[in-house]
Amino acid sequence: MIELHHVRKHYRKDADEVKALDGVTVEIGRGEFVALVGPSGSGKSTLMNMVGLLDRPDHGTYRLDGHEIDRLTADEAAAIRNERIGFVFQAFHLLPRTPAVENVELPLIYSRRSDIAGRGLEALARVGLADRAHHHPSELSGGQQQRVAIARALINDPALILADEPTGNLDSESGADIMALFQELNAEGRTILLVTHDPHVAGAAHRTIRMVDGRIADDTKQTGAAVAGDLAAARMEWVST
Repeated sequence: MIELHHVRKHYRKDADEVKALDGVTVEIGRGEFVALVGPSGSGKSTLMNMVGLLDRPDHGTYRLDGHEIDRLTADEAAAIRNERIGFVFQAFHLLPRTPAVENVELPLIYSRRSDIAGRGLEALARVGLADRAHHHPSELSGGQQQRVAIARALINDPALILADEPTGNLDSESGADIMALFQELNAEGRTILLVTHDPHVAGAAHRTIRMVDGRIADDTKQTGAAVAGDLAAARMEWVST
């Protein structure tokens, strides 16, 4: 599903050149649950932005579902983002004066779907918040706000979900619940790429890619049994701390 080959992305910071991505080659198959880890400045967010079509490589190639990104126009890339990719962020990014259901429905404004009636309520029901549809973000807990953000990411039924530190602003119990939800979504067949600093969160994924200085330093897969055990242990530790 995701194919990056020798991808480089450099930025200018004052007089220095920063190698955000320095020759990254990686493939992620459909239905995988991958955690992207590494220290600050390692290139995790840049790689996620690249995968999410928010940025383009300076060198190398990126193909998403067989589409070579460099050949897409800005409008074509935007359409793919809206229809095939769901984004979840640490800071939720909900409109404060807008009810939950309307926050969830925002991507539909740019959608070419015809079957949009009722999709917001359906998405909220999927994350267990149908009874909070008309609550504003200030009336919701952090975990509930993140569930609204996940419902928004699901509104167009994307095959790929990108999550950037989705438990970073949550208490331990809410974080465990959100990770369990991500595992459910993955079990439905969705591909998930998740950026995290938390080893417990990474342990819930099927595969962990560790980045250092813009390069992939390690790429490790876990068995299903190991993942289940890691999530159970993580839940116990999250809830007990």
